[in-house]
Amino acid sequence: MGGLRAASPTRPSPPPPRVAMACVVASEIATVLAVMRRNVRWAGVRYGGNDEEHVDHPLIAGLKSLRRAAASWGNGWPVGGVDPLLYLRPFLDVVRSDETGAPITGAALSSLHKILSLDLVPPGAPNVAEAMGAVVDAVTGCRFEVTDPASEEAVLARVLQVLLACVRGRAATALDNRHVCAIVSTCFRVVQQAGTKGELLQRVSRQTMQEVIRCVFSRLPDIDAITIVNEQIAGSKNQALGAGEMGNGKSDYVCLNSSGDEVGGGLSVVQDKAMMEPFGVLCMVEILQFLCSLLNIAEDMDVSQRMNPIDFDEDVPLFALGLINSAIELSASSIHRHPKLMSFVQDELFRNLMQFGLSMSPLILSTVCSTVFTLFYHLRQELKLQVEAFFSCVILRLAQGRYGASYQQQEVALEALVDFCRQKEFMAEMYANMDCDLQCSNVFEDLANLLSKSAFPVNSPLSALNVLALDGLVAVIQAIAERTDNAHQHHDQAVPEISEYFPFWQLKCESSDDPDQWVRFVHQQKGIKRKLMVGVEHFNRDKKKGFEYLQGVHLLPEKLDPCSVALFFRYTPGLDKNLLGDYLGNHDEFSILVLHEFAKTFDFKEMNLDAALRLFLETFRLPGESQKIQRILEAFSERYYEQSPHMFVNRDAALVLSYSVIMLNTDQHNVRVKKKMTEEDFIRNNRRINGGNDLPREFLAELYYSICRNEIKTIPEQGAGCSEMSYSRWVDLMWKSKRTSTYIACDSYPFLDNDIFPIMAGPSVAAISVVFDNVEHEEVLTGCIDGFLSVAKLAAFYHLDDVLNDLVVALCKFTTLLNTSNSDDPVIAFGEDTKARMATEAVFTIATTYGDHILSGWRNVVDCILRLHKIGLLPGRLTGDTGDDQESSSDSLPSKLAVVPQLVRINTTKKTYGLMGRFSQLLYLDTDVPGSQPTEEQLAAQRNASETVKKCQIGTIFTESKFLQADSLSNLARALVQAAGRPQRITSSLDDEGTSVFCLELLITVTLNNRDRIVLLWQGVYEHITHIVQSTVMPCNLVEKAVFGLLHICQRLLPYKENLVDDLLRSLQLILKLDARVADAYCENITLEVTRLVKANATHIKSQMGWRTIISLLCITARHPDASDAGFEALVFIMSEGAHLSPANFILSVEASRQFAESRLGSAERSIHALNLMSDSVNCLTRWSREVKEAGGEADRILEGIAEMWLRLVQALRKVCTDQREEVRNHALLSLHRCLVVDGISVSSSAWLMSFDIVFQLLDELLEISQSYSPKDFRNMEVSLLHAVKLLCKVFLQSLKDLSAQSSFSKLWLEVLDMIEKYAKVRLRGRRTEKLHEAIPELLKNILLVMKASGVLSNTSASGENTLWEATWLQVNKIAPSLQSEVFPDNEGEAAAKGEQSMSDSPAQEGQIAVQ
Repeated sequence: MGGLRAASPTRPSPPPPRVAMACVVASEIATVLAVMRRNVRWAGVRYGGNDEEHVDHPLIAGLKSLRRAAASWGNGWPVGGVDPLLYLRPFLDVVRSDETGAPITGAALSSLHKILSLDLVPPGAPNVAEAMGAVVDAVTGCRFEVTDPASEEAVLARVLQVLLACVRGRAATALDNRHVCAIVSTCFRVVQQAGTKGELLQRVSRQTMQEVIRCVFSRLPDIDAITIVNEQIAGSKNQALGAGEMGNGKSDYVCLNSSGDEVGGGLSVVQDKAMMEPFGVLCMVEILQFLCSLLNIAEDMDVSQRMNPIDFDEDVPLFALGLINSAIELSASSIHRHPKLMSFVQDELFRNLMQFGLSMSPLILSTVCSTVFTLFYHLRQELKLQVEAFFSCVILRLAQGRYGASYQQQEVALEALVDFCRQKEFMAEMYANMDCDLQCSNVFEDLANLLSKSAFPVNSPLSALNVLALDGLVAVIQAIAERTDNAHQHHDQAVPEISEYFPFWQLKCESSDDPDQWVRFVHQQKGIKRKLMVGVEHFNRDKKKGFEYLQGVHLLPEKLDPCSVALFFRYTPGLDKNLLGDYLGNHDEFSILVLHEFAKTFDFKEMNLDAALRLFLETFRLPGESQKIQRILEAFSERYYEQSPHMFVNRDAALVLSYSVIMLNTDQHNVRVKKKMTEEDFIRNNRRINGGNDLPREFLAELYYSICRNEIKTIPEQGAGCSEMSYSRWVDLMWKSKRTSTYIACDSYPFLDNDIFPIMAGPSVAAISVVFDNVEHEEVLTGCIDGFLSVAKLAAFYHLDDVLNDLVVALCKFTTLLNTSNSDDPVIAFGEDTKARMATEAVFTIATTYGDHILSGWRNVVDCILRLHKIGLLPGRLTGDTGDDQESSSDSLPSKLAVVPQLVRINTTKKTYGLMGRFSQLLYLDTDVPGSQPTEEQLAAQRNASETVKKCQIGTIFTESKFLQADSLSNLARALVQAAGRPQRITSSLDDEGTSVFCLELLITVTLNNRDRIVLLWQGVYEHITHIVQSTVMPCNLVEKAVFGLLHICQRLLPYKENLVDDLLRSLQLILKLDARVADAYCENITLEVTRLVKANATHIKSQMGWRTIISLLCITARHPDASDAGFEALVFIMSEGAHLSPANFILSVEASRQFAESRLGSAERSIHALNLMSDSVNCLTRWSREVKEAGGEADRILEGIAEMWLRLVQALRKVCTDQREEVRNHALLSLHRCLVVDGISVSSSAWLMSFDIVFQLLDELLEISQSYSPKDFRNMEVSLLHAVKLLCKVFLQSLKDLSAQSSFSKLWLEVLDMIEKYAKVRLRGRRTEKLHEAIPELLKNILLVMKASGVLSNTSASGENTLWEATWLQVNKIAPSLQSEVFPDNEGEAAAKGEQSMSDSPAQEGQIAVQ
């Protein structure tokens, strides 16, 4: 065995000085001698033949001799030069002597204890091993005369002290395995004898044995792991440390190594080479075997009448388990380095723990669970199948309350499970190693279901079990959530589907340390296992369909072979064992081959026949037909004989005995069999079956009694449930453990959590919700909230949106905010409800943190927000302005609504309506209404409520909505629209419109914060605002928010969304559809917003439709007393210097200017300004024409469009020319004049003709006004008429070149002359106008001269006919008869010269007229 390693380099304590050692020895000798002299027996005893000779007793002589020798040590002696036996032997002699009484023996033991405690036996002393062995032998063989019970107990206590000092001191390393085992055995004997003594000795003895075990096993980490080939563990069941019962006082002497009545045969220490080796692993194995034997023999021990009243059935196993637990706690971390110790722990120790795990005693169960937990923590990689068996057969069996488990057992089992769950990787490792192992049960799923179901209260109220299960569930969820922080290490690997069959049953992971390999491996195994489970379901219904399915998914070969089918039967859990037994017993050749292959999957080496048969028959139900039984037992016997040929001469012998055992089993355990088979009958029935010889009688007798005591269950339990662990099953488990895949240790990375969490999510939310609903304890509520938040984190991380939405819905119910019942003061009720406030914080923590994954749950969140808003708990500024909003619209857009009364009840919210982002909800105290002041408790509740809402940071949901995923954002907007409702018809200010207004504000905030994703929201927002606008016929706060919200959206989004400009501007047409009363109430503010919009976004408005909407809104303001100035300001911005005029808005702008020019709301100066805008706009037409001509291309079509715009400008000016105000009318005429004679615009002949129609119409209207209206209404019409006739003449001259060649020129010319004639003959107030009378002849003369010079008017014609000439002079003579002679005198040269002069002077004259 391995020896102890060198001591650690820590500073050792120095040995005591030699003089002090001599003093100690001398002092102890004196003490022992003094005690001996108190007894007359030792005071003066004579020894020798002479009566006068007094010789000391050898015991006293030895002490005195040592005293003399010790005196010489004071002069100094070499360090380590004294044999410890020199100063130990006298004391040991006293202890061994049966002549000494209890006081003397006790004194000697005290001296030994002192010497050992002071380390006066140094580990480097000569013969230290012999000395320590002598001490142990002497103490364990201690004999003394009993004088009284008290002194006896004192001596036993001294014995325990000395033995403990032996294993605790520095010289303990000198002990060998035999002595350590003797120490433990002796301690246990004292514990046994103490059962008949006082309570103090009982406690001291047990505590001392605990300390001895701790000292022994604490040295395991210091023992080198040296493997000795072919070294066998010393002792077997009948050679191990025994539990002996000490003398009970019937004798006058006590001997600690007495071999009287002992349970288990007493101490039988094997005197072999291994046990004589230095203190090492072997003694620890012996000790653990001894402790396990205490568990096994406890039931057979006779309880003495003098035993302590402690329940012995619980006391002995509990004591033994406590010692085992102490040993494991100190050594578990090093056990894996020692194969023998590891082998014992894996097999015998764990089997005993499994057995006592089903004890009815909660104390025993708790100790077993603690030990298993320690083993799992340190050795789980070596205990894979053992751990699975423990959970399947102990924890799940007890915690579910099945098989008669008491409440205390359930509680202890759940406590143990929760301890495991608090290990962060526990559940992940259970999933990887159990659920993803083909031959293991789904431990993870079973444990998760157990925790979820156990958290549900069966009957209210909540029990401790429910809370305990909740703790485990939350611990698992939190552990998974913490691993998401290491998500960058997540291995998301696609496992390829199985394309063809391969022998996958014994498939093992290549490397359990490489995540890339083991993650792929467990995913593959889990995929196979899922398909196997489906195949099992098919097989249990129809064997043929089951095989077909498994072949289809390549878990069985296309052509079935016996080996693959046998492996499927052997290792697949959940198969119907009745079907399996029938199949294996069939007589067809393939079934027989499968049966034999099935038998070959068992390992019966070193197993008794009954154990092997039990194991074999547990896997299926033995059919009732004798022929099938025969075939099955033949296959079993063949396999058993193959692996255990030493007992039988041939397989027939094994078959006969197997059949006989089945018959015996039926005989002994069938209630219908009245006469039972005896042992002799069984032996007689099996004579000469072994090749003509008898089997050993002892073998058959043991077999008989084994069957009698423990039935072979030929109807095994179905499935892979929580069946009890039998010995045969344990043997099979140990065989499988040697072949199972390596245990996979999961680290802190979420390799498998994507598979684990979906399994737990739904049940976890339901379980935590039930507990949260039924508990009031704040600590438990906090645990529930932690669980909720962890579930939310995981649901978001793994994109399980349904789980997250269900969680949000559940939490919203707990907030009580969705409760429609009205309390007297909802704020105080909310503040006093701790559970509601915790749930509210959790809801909004989830909404603000994991809002990306909330879909349908937004509706519940919004409902909670609305309730908080309604009871006045939301802050005055919920969302604030958006991050990029640099302007505040509330200052310039005051509300037109009536002021809400200032005095309201304390629990009523005061509504104040500002503009976007200004959400004010304040709480006022009604001082006028008599009522009691709130108490301190109520004020505290109000503070709690306010602080809770403040922590929720509700505003960030909307201000940070730009970070939400598209689906979540759409659902949030939809929830706001749904919560706002759809009123049928709003005829006045609504009492409950606050909710709709608040929702609209939030919706607009969300829209403004998501300008980059406006496409997702726009349709819903637009439809909602449209419904509000169309449903409102009276001014109210809701429609105000809708209109200005729409304007704000357009103003903010136009610069960023070119593709949505038209849609945004089209939406403003809703404003045009407002009811007249509503539009009138908000016209001024609407106009101000439109003005801001135009100034900020004029360059982004490109389409005619967009400009039509904007300018239509401006046109409305032209006749609104409050809004016209703002509207005109926007129009000036658009048209001034043509900065923002374009073909898309030219006609619209001109028409708007015309309306402002005609409007009587503004001053004449504003109208003139509007006319100037119109006249200046012709410069744009000129510039565009020039640019088109320079660019080339399709110029004609564009020029025609420009001409069309010119005509529309002319038409607009014409309308203003009839204005009642003199200065406006005259300025309009001048502006029209300017526009008509402008150069640079390509005006076609048809356009000129149309312009003449406009001018003729204007002149007719002016003429009619002058004749029909009072001069008081239209002042100074004479000037206007003069401007008009000048306009006509100038336009005719301007167009003469283009029109003279037209066939309709003559008609036009005559119409011009006719109009001039009308103006020449006009009379104002009955008198002829002097200005017109003087100006018209000159104007006409100028025209004639130009026509003459251009050759248009001539008295010659090729045909000899000149109708134009004749018609012209016919008409002119009516106006000014003298003009013909002036224009066409007889001297043509002079006339020509005058004509040229007229042409050259005409511009100057025109200019003079214009000036006049």
